[in-house]
Amino acid sequence: MKIPWLICGISAAVYGLNAPFQTYPDCRNGPLAQNKVCDRSLPPAQRAAALVAAMVNEEKLQNLVSKSNGAPRLGLPAYNWWSEALHGVAYAPGTQFRDGPGDFNSSTSFPMPLLMAAAFDDELIEKIGAVIGIEGRAFGNAGWSGLDYWTPNVNPFKDPRWGRGSETPGEDVLRVKRYAASMIRGLEGPGPERRIVSTCKHYAGNDFEDWNGATRHNFNAKITLQDLAEYYLSPFQQCARDSRVGSIMCAYNAVNGVPSCANSYLLQTILREHWNWTEHDNYVTSDCEAVLDVWANHHYAKSNAEGTAMCFDAGTDTSCEYQGSSDIPGAWSQGLLKVPTIDRALRRLYQGLVRVGYFDGADSPHAALGWADVNQPESQRLALQAAVEGTVLLKNDGTLPLKKKPSPKVAMVGFWADAPDKLSGGYSGTPAFQHSPAFAARQMGWQVKTAGGPVLQSTSANDSWTVSAVDTAKDADYILYFGGLDTSAAGETKDRQTIDWPGAQLALIRRLGELNKPLIIIQLGDQLDDSPLFALPAVNAILWANWPGQDGGTAVMRLLSGAASPAGRLPVTQYPANYTAAIPMTEMSLRASPGRTYRWYATPVRPFGFGLHYTTFSGRLSNPFKRNRGGNNNNNNNKISISSLLEGCHGHQHKDTCLLPPIPASITNTGREHTSDYVALAFLSGEFGPRPYPIKTLVSYARVRDIAPRREKSAQLGWTLGSLARVDEQGNTVLYPGRYKISLDVNGDSSGFEFELVGEQVVLDQWPAPPSA
Repeated sequence: MKIPWLICGISAAVYGLNAPFQTYPDCRNGPLAQNKVCDRSLPPAQRAAALVAAMVNEEKLQNLVSKSNGAPRLGLPAYNWWSEALHGVAYAPGTQFRDGPGDFNSSTSFPMPLLMAAAFDDELIEKIGAVIGIEGRAFGNAGWSGLDYWTPNVNPFKDPRWGRGSETPGEDVLRVKRYAASMIRGLEGPGPERRIVSTCKHYAGNDFEDWNGATRHNFNAKITLQDLAEYYLSPFQQCARDSRVGSIMCAYNAVNGVPSCANSYLLQTILREHWNWTEHDNYVTSDCEAVLDVWANHHYAKSNAEGTAMCFDAGTDTSCEYQGSSDIPGAWSQGLLKVPTIDRALRRLYQGLVRVGYFDGADSPHAALGWADVNQPESQRLALQAAVEGTVLLKNDGTLPLKKKPSPKVAMVGFWADAPDKLSGGYSGTPAFQHSPAFAARQMGWQVKTAGGPVLQSTSANDSWTVSAVDTAKDADYILYFGGLDTSAAGETKDRQTIDWPGAQLALIRRLGELNKPLIIIQLGDQLDDSPLFALPAVNAILWANWPGQDGGTAVMRLLSGAASPAGRLPVTQYPANYTAAIPMTEMSLRASPGRTYRWYATPVRPFGFGLHYTTFSGRLSNPFKRNRGGNNNNNNNKISISSLLEGCHGHQHKDTCLLPPIPASITNTGREHTSDYVALAFLSGEFGPRPYPIKTLVSYARVRDIAPRREKSAQLGWTLGSLARVDEQGNTVLYPGRYKISLDVNGDSSGFEFELVGEQVVLDQWPAPPSA
């Protein structure tokens, strides 16, 4: 069956099947049973090596691509490595759903990662990862998918126009790293055998699609060592060095002149040597068609065959392809692709499958997972919880939560008010159900009238919505406007050109405001410049819901009604509309005027970490060094010697991960009515290390749950030596002497503490120098 996949993993049309299509090797009765790959008493490396050694050269070449042919002579079945599970098991060439009733016709669909990240709840993310991993393995066991899933996307979301930004956990490195760590633990499971193989993508500097003639397929990302180490590669350091993820995907773009998938500095010097990501069960896949790009779009090689060989020599282990785009046969026949390189790649790939139990049949600890483990009630509850926890309250004049009335009359206006298919976002499968806001309101017993509305129209020309919307709203107690963006505005291959609200939507909102009724905006999609709505008195409240997943409508109605209290925080900066004219998407420097992310951009519409509540809070952070440190520390004036901080790190392989005493946080709900969660954000500021100095940097966070009115709860905010460090111009992570200030919350309104580090600066991580030009 030929599937017209246009791009790697993009949400495609549904190509359901009627029977499973992936098969497992028979290690009991087939010809493979005689190969040591089936001997579970042997180490995984030895098992994989035995399989590769048994292949002839032609068989080897046919298994270096994502749609591998296997080796029928040996009893090794074909296998498609390309499966997707960004926020639930999703369609891909290696993953399909049953067409129609029956098992494996659906999976749990969570909110998009950006909304999950807005919850600032690592425990929740790990639980979600476990659900996705269990369901993914169940699909794999039944032959509806492979066991390798190309998720999560850990590229930081630094530019609001990027079409794939909602696939990521946001703009902040710490948030992305902790999301990645939690998601990988959940997906791959506690071990020793992986539940599935997780893949961190896209390595590296991949954060736009198509802008003013530059595309991800031909773009050369010029990145300083400082930005590379501090920002663009830091999430991959978490994946590879600290979480030991099973797979990494190299990106389409070049970095400093060398295509990512042919870049030995990225793939060998940093990834495998500096981060010691050396086990053979760790493999690198190209992004899909990225091997072809080396020659065809980057013009880095004289031929496709030469470019193909460059990628495998540099450390790429498999070429993701739609139907066939690399030139592996040519690279082999011309003597450019050598047997040791081929064998190294295959050992890495098949040891990954050994480690995930592909050859173990019923003896695998995960072999029993099946359809009964998909769409479990607890999984559905988590999907709803994630949507509730992540939704962010951006404006509220006291109208929310809506006053309790028996069966209120509500006008639900806008393009997604009663459109369940708008909830999921990209990279989706078939959800078990999709509950729109209108569906959820009706379930609550509310009197609901709905009307559609414009999406991306810039003007109200050919207006077919205003009359109906006004007629629907004129007798309502409340007007709920469901607007923003749908997936046609941005996605893979498509960046946004503007971050303004669509003109036709603003016109409709203003017209609805003239009815002088409570008007609530619920915003779908990526961030827009909400300034016109903040300034409009008729708009009483704004909720941002991104793409909230299968139960997004229920989540929104729970928040509007007061059945749940909002506590999500923006994981990205909300920029003014003129930001898009101030800096090109192709500018990779974070410090370049006017600056990127909250660390370098000073005048946001709403800052990273912003989020309102239905109640009020006060909080304080206590200095953990005063009660935990002695010796050389003069606690009377908050001076702490750098050498004393390093005392507990002797023999520690990575000093930047050495734990500091946790920061005690006390949070008080000062309101009188609403129990609410509170996300405690601890920010570091100070003038130390290289100039320019960041405005502030997130160093820790925790979600404190269910704080009742007039009650106080405490939390311990974990952080590390790396939290205090800066990165110098050579990419080294350095702990500097200087004055340090830790503040609680976005504006630092609640009390924090200050201290001074004294002594000689210390390099925590020595960054490897790139090859000389």
